[in-house]
Amino acid sequence: MKLVFAGTPEVAVPALDVLIASGRHEVAAVVTRPDAPAGRGRRLVASPVAERAEEAGIEVLKPAKPRDPEFLERLREIAPDCCPVVAYGALLPRAALDIPAHGWVNLHFSLLPAWRGAAPVQHSIMAGDEITGASTFLIEEGLDSGPVYGTVTEEIRPTDTSGDLLTRLAFAGSGLLAATMDGIEDGTLKAVPQPSEGITLAPKITVEDARVDWATPALRVDRVVRGCTPAPGAWTVFRGERLKLVQATPVPERTDLAPGRLAVGKNSVHVGTGSYAVELRWVQAQGKKPMRAADWARGVRIAEGETLGA
Repeated sequence: MKLVFAGTPEVAVPALDVLIASGRHEVAAVVTRPDAPAGRGRRLVASPVAERAEEAGIEVLKPAKPRDPEFLERLREIAPDCCPVVAYGALLPRAALDIPAHGWVNLHFSLLPAWRGAAPVQHSIMAGDEITGASTFLIEEGLDSGPVYGTVTEEIRPTDTSGDLLTRLAFAGSGLLAATMDGIEDGTLKAVPQPSEGITLAPKITVEDARVDWATPALRVDRVVRGCTPAPGAWTVFRGERLKLVQATPVPERTDLAPGRLAVGKNSVHVGTGSYAVELRWVQAQGKKPMRAADWARGVRIAEGETLGA
């Protein structure tokens, strides 16, 4: 088939690579978000997908909005058979959805209908799921509600951050997306409607969602830290300033600390929660680089009875 691939961040690159390398389908063009400011100089930078497509000599389309007439006209000229999508980042209008004969097929990082929305991996970790996966489905105008072509499953490991899990799903999902394209082309794969039960939503994680509530149990604190790493980053307040929590580990054997209370050892920093303590491993103070929590504690000279939180 002739394909137009739509995607933007680094997590979409493995799927693009697999489709380019397959030899079975032609990636005629790539659709991605416009260049965005990045770095201290805030200079405009192309998306990872745009950079990879340019390296491969593939035409890159960067519409401000996918309803732009110029973009829709160019898409009609290319006349793709199907448009595979991975984390493109913009809503597709009906005018765009109707152009490819086999529609737009999205690789979504959950086992649909669970965790429909922008942040399925973060929500699956924060909810304490043990198993997640990726799904390919035909995009409709509803939120991740279209019929599903196929799935792969992935275990959520006890120490997984959302970054760890998303990386594994990106590679596992790239094979699923390629197989879905093959099945659509040869007619052996049919999309199956999603069940009406088991629907959960995964809206974008806000900065406030990433704030740790020390009155909640240690397992909840652990899930928030892992689910919000690397973005937007779990955080708390220390001496009136934001402190980012990069890595923390539950310590079930320590139950003597009140929620938010700090206890500093020679090489450890413990914090009380609503159940038992957690050990801070890595933190990032405002305006600083990430550092070991024990080094941070020595530097700020934590006093007896100091707390994290409000």
